Amino acid sequence: MDEEQNDLDLPRGVALAWGVAANPQRGPKREMSIERIVEIAIEIADASGLGAVSMSSVATRLGFTTMALYRYVTAKDDLLLLMSEHGVGMPPLSITESADWRSGLTAWSREVLAVFAAHPWLLDIPISSMPNTPNNLAWLEAGLDVLEKTPLDWQERVSCVLLLNGQARWQGNIQRGYAQAGNTMNGELSETDRASAHILATFVTPEAFPVLSRAVTAGVFEDDDNPFEFGLARILDGIEYYMASAGSRAPDPEPVVDEFRRDEGVKRAREVVKDAESRLREARKKEREAIKKAEERAKKQAEADARAAAKR
Repeated sequence: MDEEQNDLDLPRGVALAWGVAANPQRGPKREMSIERIVEIAIEIADASGLGAVSMSSVATRLGFTTMALYRYVTAKDDLLLLMSEHGVGMPPLSITESADWRSGLTAWSREVLAVFAAHPWLLDIPISSMPNTPNNLAWLEAGLDVLEKTPLDWQERVSCVLLLNGQARWQGNIQRGYAQAGNTMNGELSETDRASAHILATFVTPEAFPVLSRAVTAGVFEDDDNPFEFGLARILDGIEYYMASAGSRAPDPEPVVDEFRRDEGVKRAREVVKDAESRLREARKKEREAIKKAEERAKKQAEADARAAAKR
């Protein structure tokens, strides 16, 4: 394979990740390499976050000029891509060695979450394309492998893996927030959680939040259950149900193309609908408030009647 041709055909960062980019012909005499540059960048990100990573900060740590770095990595975006590739690493074999698809996807999700816990800055790198580097594709491969014997088609399998990745990213963000606040999510409520629960109990009143207040009263926000595990289990339940009905599903209908979305009459009609929906929500809110007040009046009247009957 012609390395120079591959370097021309592929973005520089992707070519570097696949090991098909041409190495610089001239550079500093002291030791420098793509691997060392990425290693230092990850050390900086692990210690101080992604915002602390720059071509200048990496060059300084290496003892070179910024221009010297550009002989190896021509743009910061390329450096971020290589950091992501190195940071996610390879998926462990335990995923594909799982007993069945459900335990395999559970293991896959937990391992992805572990990667985010080890390198939280990965969550700050925007996802701008489908996976196209070796390690990232290896994670997709591992997820697809555990779905190999299921009735899902290829599009459905990929969608399942992406769905679970999104769940893990959500949990990774939550865990990072807790860690930055000095809290943990190990099954015990932190002091911050307890304070928040107290605030909810104080200010979320039935008048202001008629539905949410009932959840607060039920102690939902004082529960130490792990929402990630609940969400993961429900996603897997959904996938399992979907698999069971795969043979009897009718083909998805063709999407309806809105050919008139730019028509002025259609735009005005949609504005009317939005306004009506807004007024309906407000009316329903007032209805709930009126019902609540009526219930309170009825309760007070019943208490008054009971007291009057007791005096007779």
